[in-house]
Amino acid sequence: MSNQYQQYSTVRKYWHLMRPHTLTASVVPVLVGTATAKLFLLGSEDHLKLSLFLAMLLACLLIQAATNMFNEYYDFKKGLDDHTSVGIGGAIVRNGMSPKLVINLAIAFYVIAGLLGLFIASQSSFLLIPVGIVCMAVGYLYTGGPFPISWTPFGELFAGVFMGLIIILISFFIQTDNIQGYAVWISVPIIITIGLINMANNIRDRVKDKQSGRKTLPILLGKNNSIRFMAVMYIVAYVWVVYTAFFVPGGSIFYLLALLSFPFPVKAIRRFKKNDTPAEMMPAMAATGKTNTVFGLLYALGIYISALLGGI
Repeated sequence: MSNQYQQYSTVRKYWHLMRPHTLTASVVPVLVGTATAKLFLLGSEDHLKLSLFLAMLLACLLIQAATNMFNEYYDFKKGLDDHTSVGIGGAIVRNGMSPKLVINLAIAFYVIAGLLGLFIASQSSFLLIPVGIVCMAVGYLYTGGPFPISWTPFGELFAGVFMGLIIILISFFIQTDNIQGYAVWISVPIIITIGLINMANNIRDRVKDKQSGRKTLPILLGKNNSIRFMAVMYIVAYVWVVYTAFFVPGGSIFYLLALLSFPFPVKAIRRFKKNDTPAEMMPAMAATGKTNTVFGLLYALGIYISALLGGI
């Protein structure tokens, strides 16, 4: 029984290291990009390529998990994380994993993701290789390197653009062999919801981050202005969906399924306003993650239903 518990405990440590609650930020863009591709494959003899979809999904999950591990490693090395830190996997400071094991595991995930990327490129276009290298470099440089992105006011922008826009466009391209402006337009709400996950994390950690010398956007704006900015951007995301559904050629009322997620950002804003310590703000942080997950899944579903019913 003790051996079984030990095995379970070990598996749980590795699971927490990957920060599974963040991984939907990789899943959602792949689903949205693939669903949008389905719109443009209607009327042709081409079908969605399941092998490329699965390879893309797994590669993105591995890169996201590895990025979380790089974060865990470098924040520990710089003295930012200890056993009291919230919102981290805690593999090193609480679960006793060696920093070397964490960084080696991150590199192994990157190697597997790279091999999947080569497979995707071989079936689509080798021009995707430099794009993939840049994306992986950004994942590493977010907390690694001499000038980590996470120490600047641009973390939200990089997270939104590279995880939202770029993943959606690659997922679209590998299915259709082209890029359409409509795919860029569709990606905007996802860019916002993913970027705001990052912002929620920075609002929660702003006091400790400021002490360490970071200059994140919430540190520059202050808590209250950061919450206002978050609220405005959520409104933009939802209005964008409504506008697309009714006024953009190819839009569909099924996109409005995403509006069912609206209680989650409301909950996030209210909880950020009400609470101030990192531990107290964890439910608000979780609500931003759920916003991206539920919004994104419903958005992708709406796009896919629209494609099945005739699409563009």
